[in-house]
Amino acid sequence: MSDLEGLTRRLIEKRYNSEEIIEKLKKEYELYKDITEERARHLSEAVLEECKSSDINNLDSSYIKDILGFSKANITIGKQGVGCRGAGDFFVHKLISEFSETSTKAFLAPKSLDDAGAVKISDLKGFKINEGNVDDLIIVSKMEGIHSRLSDFPFICGFHVTRACLRDLLVKGATPISILVDVHLGDDADVGKLFDFMAGISTVCELADVPITAGSTLRIGGDMVIGNRLTGGIAGVGLANKHLLARRNIRPGDKILMSEGAGGGTISTTAIYSGNHEVVKETLNIKFLEACDIILNSDYLDEIRAMCDVTNGGLRGDLYEINYEAQCGVKVFENKVRNLVNPKVLELLEKVGVDYLGVSLDALLIYCSESISETLIKDLEENNIKCAEIGYVDDSLDVKMVWSKNKEEKILPKFRESAYTKIKQEIGEEDPQEKERMEKAIENTALAAIEKRKRILRKIRND
Repeated sequence: MSDLEGLTRRLIEKRYNSEEIIEKLKKEYELYKDITEERARHLSEAVLEECKSSDINNLDSSYIKDILGFSKANITIGKQGVGCRGAGDFFVHKLISEFSETSTKAFLAPKSLDDAGAVKISDLKGFKINEGNVDDLIIVSKMEGIHSRLSDFPFICGFHVTRACLRDLLVKGATPISILVDVHLGDDADVGKLFDFMAGISTVCELADVPITAGSTLRIGGDMVIGNRLTGGIAGVGLANKHLLARRNIRPGDKILMSEGAGGGTISTTAIYSGNHEVVKETLNIKFLEACDIILNSDYLDEIRAMCDVTNGGLRGDLYEINYEAQCGVKVFENKVRNLVNPKVLELLEKVGVDYLGVSLDALLIYCSESISETLIKDLEENNIKCAEIGYVDDSLDVKMVWSKNKEEKILPKFRESAYTKIKQEIGEEDPQEKERMEKAIENTALAAIEKRKRILRKIRND
């Protein structure tokens, strides 16, 4: 994948002359496309011309410059670990959630850092239904991005992103009713990649009895990006009736249960890129969805406080995030957790040196009252789904892990999730040396964007 526009702007910044830029662009075209040198030159000249014409530095209108420009933190997405499901990513997502605060409030907003968001029908201004009582009806929504390393394996990519989206609806107590697809492909991607991606998505939809209702298919960067990458995401909508299983419901004394986990996109990626392709088949199941269906149709649903899936930065990351929202602490027993990880998946992670507590296991976490713990476990096991009590909630605000021989320690998410591929291991998981300076710069940039929003709103409303 080559971002021709980004490359050109970078070369202009570095004061390369036009001919040097064109020569570099030509080489990019010649790598990806079977075209003549003359054709490559004409395309390169067009890219350079557009980049020069779109430069906003010399604009006279400060208003237009304000709209088209943005405040820079001078911290890259990669350096901060955005999307890497660790402490660096969590920090940025807390700032992102500030932008969700508008005059129209959600029932479950992004600031809760929960698995999905929700609105109540009764809270929607001007929305009326003449038949039936819908005051308790809750619309739950979710947006799930594809795993960035599964671009070359579109079926498994589509399968796992769709299953992940449905999981996040189900753990909030919602019945999924709609799946929406957003897919972007590089200019040189084979059309067959699109169809295989859709096959993976629709396989899960067929198994889960959820329709695909809409979608969007675009090229990444239009004509300005070449290569065969696939990216995008899946959105889902579900309906819950009165009982929303939000993290804020958790209270000290609750038991924490976990179902068996065999992983999804992350484990598939680990398997493929370490040459252990056979492990991928362990991830192809819908046990999580089946477990949720059993629980949501049980007569003890009112005793379930919250549910979530073990994904974001693994159990380390999820417990940390849940504690943050619920304002509680937890004590978890490592041997109980380990016994619930698929043996072949656990063997793979140990073989490649990955901390299994820091990666997505796609297991179901259930916070419930003590009175139903045994019944719930029994119900799942009767349906061939392993489940066990792994810990409990307290008021410590800490995540405490009890290891063998009753050794107990507080655990925190690392700056990035466990490094589950070779390139991730090269980049590392630990805090950068300039962490505090980076966070301050990022925070200032977020505040600048919020101020920009206020300026533009005032301008539009006053015109």
